Amino acid sequence: MTRVKRMQQKLAPTDWDLSELLPDSAEERIEQELDALFERVDDFETSRSELEKMKSERLMDLVGAFEAIVSRMHVLAAYGSLWFASDTQSEAALAFRTRVEQALTILQNRTLFFTQWWKGLEDKEADLLLAAVREDNADAAFFLAEERRVREYRLDEQSEQIVNLKDADGISGLLTVYSMLTNRLEFELKVDGKVQTLTRDEVMGYAMSPRADVRQEAYREFFRVFARESKILGQIYVHRVRDWHNENEGLRHYSAPIEVRNVANDIPSAAVDCLLEAAQRNAPLFQRYFRLKAGWLGLSKLRRYDLYAPLGSSSREVTYDSAVETVLDTFADFDEQFADTAARVFSDDHIDSRIRPGKKSGAFCATVLPHLTPWVLVNYAGKLRDVAILAHELGHAVHSMLADQHSVLTQHSSLPLAETASVFAEMLITDRLLEQESDPLARRELLASALDDIYATVLRQSFFVQFEIEAHTAILENRSVDDLHDLYAANLRRQFGDSVELAPEFRYEWTTIPHIYSTPFYCYSYSFGQLLVLALYRRYRQDPEGFKPGYLKMLAYGGSARPEEILMEAGIDISDPQFWQDGFDQVAELIDQLEE
Repeated sequence: MTRVKRMQQKLAPTDWDLSELLPDSAEERIEQELDALFERVDDFETSRSELEKMKSERLMDLVGAFEAIVSRMHVLAAYGSLWFASDTQSEAALAFRTRVEQALTILQNRTLFFTQWWKGLEDKEADLLLAAVREDNADAAFFLAEERRVREYRLDEQSEQIVNLKDADGISGLLTVYSMLTNRLEFELKVDGKVQTLTRDEVMGYAMSPRADVRQEAYREFFRVFARESKILGQIYVHRVRDWHNENEGLRHYSAPIEVRNVANDIPSAAVDCLLEAAQRNAPLFQRYFRLKAGWLGLSKLRRYDLYAPLGSSSREVTYDSAVETVLDTFADFDEQFADTAARVFSDDHIDSRIRPGKKSGAFCATVLPHLTPWVLVNYAGKLRDVAILAHELGHAVHSMLADQHSVLTQHSSLPLAETASVFAEMLITDRLLEQESDPLARRELLASALDDIYATVLRQSFFVQFEIEAHTAILENRSVDDLHDLYAANLRRQFGDSVELAPEFRYEWTTIPHIYSTPFYCYSYSFGQLLVLALYRRYRQDPEGFKPGYLKMLAYGGSARPEEILMEAGIDISDPQFWQDGFDQVAELIDQLEE
């Protein structure tokens, strides 16, 4: 029996409780927290004089002190970030976040000497120290090894400090403006004869309406508003790209813009290339699906407005309470620990699920410290897709909590592996709904919905990355924002071929994708995660009980081992093109099922 069931209360969409991070945001509280942090850093800085004659025991002490500082920095940064996400128009939240970011940048610069010293050691000396640390603390040893893995891209200490200051008041501030601007936008849509003022998530809910005219108007209104802001949003992106290039290629000497992400993810560029090439090669597979879907909807050709149209004649509404029960029951059928772990998010009031103006759009899961239940944000609108989104974010939370035995320095998994539990959770939900449904037409609708999600996670995300690669090049060639719109339109044509009719307003779609701005080249992580989980899920279906121990062990690694090593242990070679093709072959099997 899960924790939420034991609570025996009907759940409604709620705001989260951040008091476990800070009891309040009063001036006195902020001063106490910052003063305590500055005192810790003062003590830490006294170790500079010891670095030349470092012993392994003292190195362990310093890693522990560094971890304690990072932990408190995470708490303050998370409080500001989560408060701002819950209300991007709040002056108090913005002021707190800005103040904390400034202080943490100063503190980060003052502790930088430690990792700079460690990266600069000769291999022989570093290896001796690392071997001794590994005997006492595997997490500390892995953290130190990871720091040295990226040492060829480091700058000198003063330059690194300047970059941190530049980021805090430069690109980070500009990305805050992007978030504030896009989350304050309002959309006017006539619903049942009455014009309503909607948030981004609310208007996009109508993009999945069973009515073709409603879908069309929802998209047209969505892009009308974003097109109005596109010059500003485009200019923000231009500066984002130039900043990325100047720092990472100009100063750090990465060979290509995407290599920055590949190195951070610890995924070989050859494996990423295999993934992106497989996606482009398999675009016709999804085009086949879109042609089939057009026929099921009674259309001669699918319009881009109709991409996520349900095949059923009526829109399904799912209450929040029912969605939570469905997700947790599904998790419990897989594994009781998985369900009980997810239920902590609700019992600890760590979920913000209520739609309201100014709240950040979309969904995410934020892990702060290993011993703290993660915080989850969703915008629950009662659609069937919202159930899958809820399962996805709770999957992230479970992944984090299963790795809570690790240090704050090693709990977080590499971004591509971060989708391993979330996408798996979505597939569990789809399977459960299919098992409960006997009507062939309803089953067809569920399978089509699953394929819609796989398209959005695999092909769409990989084509976002293809656009980013082209856009970074174009901006450095001084191309205009209008040229970027043209590049994106061409990207859509390659993606859909002649299977989908594209309206001109979709050329602005790229300006609506936050990851392209905040975390360049992040999006292939979704493709990676989905295709990986397709392979894992096939194994689960073949041998459920035999599969679970190895899978839960994979999640429990968190970020305490290299991704390739974790996957090799599971018998997966991500540099093998056939591995990625196997994932697409499973998509083809789903399409075959639908056709039958």
